[in-house]
Amino acid sequence: MSESEARPSNFIRQIIDADLASGKHTSVHTRFPPEPNGYLHIGHAKSICLNFGIAQDYQGQCNLRFDDTNPEKEDIEYVESIKNDVNWLGFKWDGEICYSSDYFDKLYGFAIELINKGLAYIDELSPEQMREYRGTLTEPGKHSPYRDRSVEENLELFEKMKNGEVEEGKMCLRAKIDMASPFMVMRDPVLYRVRFATHHQTGDKWCIYPMYDFTHCISDALEGITHSICTLEFMDNRRLYDWVLENITIDCQPHQYEFSRLNLEYTVMSKRKLNQLVTEKLVDGWDDPRMPTISGLRRRGFTSASIREFCKRIGVTKQDNTIEMSSLESCIRDDLNENAPRAMAVLDPIKVVIENFDADVEMLEVANHPNKPEMGSRQVPFTRELYIEAEDFREEANKKYKRLVLGKEVRLRGAYVIKAERIEKDEAGNVTTIYCTYDNETLGQNPTDGRKVKGVIHWVSADAGVPAEIRLYDRLFTVPNPGAADDFVSVINPESLTVMNGFVEPSLVEAEAEQAYQFERMGYFCADNKDSSKEKLVFNRTVGLRDTWAKIAD
Repeated sequence: MSESEARPSNFIRQIIDADLASGKHTSVHTRFPPEPNGYLHIGHAKSICLNFGIAQDYQGQCNLRFDDTNPEKEDIEYVESIKNDVNWLGFKWDGEICYSSDYFDKLYGFAIELINKGLAYIDELSPEQMREYRGTLTEPGKHSPYRDRSVEENLELFEKMKNGEVEEGKMCLRAKIDMASPFMVMRDPVLYRVRFATHHQTGDKWCIYPMYDFTHCISDALEGITHSICTLEFMDNRRLYDWVLENITIDCQPHQYEFSRLNLEYTVMSKRKLNQLVTEKLVDGWDDPRMPTISGLRRRGFTSASIREFCKRIGVTKQDNTIEMSSLESCIRDDLNENAPRAMAVLDPIKVVIENFDADVEMLEVANHPNKPEMGSRQVPFTRELYIEAEDFREEANKKYKRLVLGKEVRLRGAYVIKAERIEKDEAGNVTTIYCTYDNETLGQNPTDGRKVKGVIHWVSADAGVPAEIRLYDRLFTVPNPGAADDFVSVINPESLTVMNGFVEPSLVEAEAEQAYQFERMGYFCADNKDSSKEKLVFNRTVGLRDTWAKIAD
């Protein structure tokens, strides 16, 4: 990550400053604890930037810890994708990767300790009965009939659970706290349940698995985490976090701090909904460029720097809000406008024949960036037959139209001024070929007789241009808050992907995966990191040159 990226300030950093100043802590140790049950999304990027960024700025440590307590939904594919995402975003975890499963033996021991202290019991209520006994937000819960079992009986039954002698759903271990608590999370929460599932790290060693709330706080304590940072929906869980640590024999007592999660317009952030999009094949996998996943954004052409900048701009607060998609797009435009080389591509081609051009080919030197000579230049072949965008020609037009008009002139980017002399049409009346002449005195300069040529259009040689599949990605949903719809699938944007078959200048044959370009006048594009090859070029539109959705909204 660039050292020039400004260090942000927020309420969590102010807490850390105070803790260091008071001597409460002498160093900072954070962690990023994803569940390996899906790919990370832009909301996780905010947490990554926060936790790793704090450790980096305070010369502390940040662990990458997989909260792997639910083997039925977890997969090693997700583990690998998360590691790749953290690295790609520009961060490095300290030490070895941690897994909650590393602590299963110790977690089991702490559960035994709670049973021995009379603070945990084996319950045989069914899940439905347990919900009924739990009460409501306005009514207290009722004690389970199994709540007052003896320590000896609880130990014996817990051992049976561990040994695989109990069916799934028949028994669980619950904390004995307060069924009348105003906080539902404190009404005798489940600590362990039976699951006959092979774990991606521990295999078949265990058939009982600890719950998140029991595991998370103990994992933090075992790793010496000083500041345990999570999102606001875990605010009430902090009471259970503290209760567990206060009632077991453990030295470290981390404190949990909550911040608002990222909500982004025109997306869903629920892993369940994202998984539904993938499993129902409504998108092309977790890394579909329309997905808000980090791998999807990367495939679409977002840079790690632009995502870090976005996370810095939106800040860290306790106030829930929804960020406009234009804020994210602004970050990538700013990045690519500065750093992406220029190239020419024609997405919807129409042929131009320059009748007075006699050479086979003329190689023109074109700058790679209009404001950065240090980015060099490239050779672009200019030939008698070219392609231009179909929308860049009209038979008749008013003065506001600054492109090619029959009988008038326009400049070709980096090349000559041409004039449309006549056209050919097909049987349906569509223009198929535009016959032009060019002024060979206008390469790099205005016409010598003082003619004013205002319009500039891009082009590609019809002889040397390379066929390419151009994927025009747009927002996946038609409404700003698809999660609020009765059926979020019903508001998927049917035009979220348009595939064009166009032509690109030959230099783009060498485009590397994820390499960004500004296609002159068309937007920012990158070579697809899965499907593009020298044999078949595929480019994804990252973002347009300007925000067209703002105009639609107006």
